[in-house]
Amino acid sequence: MKAFVHQGDTIAFREIKEPVTGKGMVKIKLKVAGLNHRDLNIPKRRGSQPEPLVLGSDGAGTIVETGAGVTAFEEGDEVILNPGLGWYHNSDAPPAGFEILGMPDDGTFAEYIVIAADHVEKKPAFLTWEEAGVLALSGLTGYRALVTKGNIQPGQTLFIPGAGSGVATFLIQFAKAMGARVIVSSRSEKKREKARELGADKAIDTNSDWQEVLAEEQIDLVIDSVGRATFNRSLDILKKGGRLVSFGATTEDEITINIRKFFYGQYQLFGSTMGSREELRAMLQFMEEHKIRPVVGKIFALEETSAAFNYLLEAKQFGKVALSIEGGNIS
Repeated sequence: MKAFVHQGDTIAFREIKEPVTGKGMVKIKLKVAGLNHRDLNIPKRRGSQPEPLVLGSDGAGTIVETGAGVTAFEEGDEVILNPGLGWYHNSDAPPAGFEILGMPDDGTFAEYIVIAADHVEKKPAFLTWEEAGVLALSGLTGYRALVTKGNIQPGQTLFIPGAGSGVATFLIQFAKAMGARVIVSSRSEKKREKARELGADKAIDTNSDWQEVLAEEQIDLVIDSVGRATFNRSLDILKKGGRLVSFGATTEDEITINIRKFFYGQYQLFGSTMGSREELRAMLQFMEEHKIRPVVGKIFALEETSAAFNYLLEAKQFGKVALSIEGGNIS
């Protein structure tokens, strides 16, 4: 089968052996996969390992084979993959052994994938294949950060540094559906305008003086994935006793804070990553109730995955980047 793999010091589109369906597993013919920043970092993390690894955490497709003992699904079912392996019930942190699909297990940038049936969910019928294929990782990350960790409430104000990421586009829609006020930042006027069209109440220039332009706002919650470049700026505009949830670091991992200012401000800091199957199912139900759709900013064919990597690396996207396994628009 055709796949996009990391092997040795290279990432490449190539032919590899089709996976075999085992007990409790299902084989899925993938239609769409979703690209995430995680995929960009895996080749560095793996180093020069000689074994090929299919990259990719997000995907949607049709079940073509079920293994022994599988009763919840049958051939022909349209499904999405849950990339959070081994995390079933909501908890303060992932359980021991938790992994994300795409390393160390083969991921979704391929024509077929075999995965345990308990990490598969029925595709929401109201979503296109492109929307379903990019949904799970970013949507679940945003949902847990906003609801489980951030405890957003109607009438509260959420601030999101960076308006164009896939998670940010989910956060805007989720928070508005929950009755919150949403403010975002971006260096791009085009992305700021798109964020407002998606529902953001205010979109500010990342390069502006946040304390000045948000002086009249009371920020209850900040959800940040940028890291060092925005962390202290976010604390500066967060209300006393406010909450900051961090789920990533697209800039440097290490930061320095004024700890006295932090404890005098009585701020609450939470770490978050991905989420449980329980949260994923709650999110899918919420999305269906409110008819929330993932924002698909760009679609590449599977053989164009290298170009898709560069597109994401250069932060050109607003929303999610999809890979069409079958080529072209398949909605």
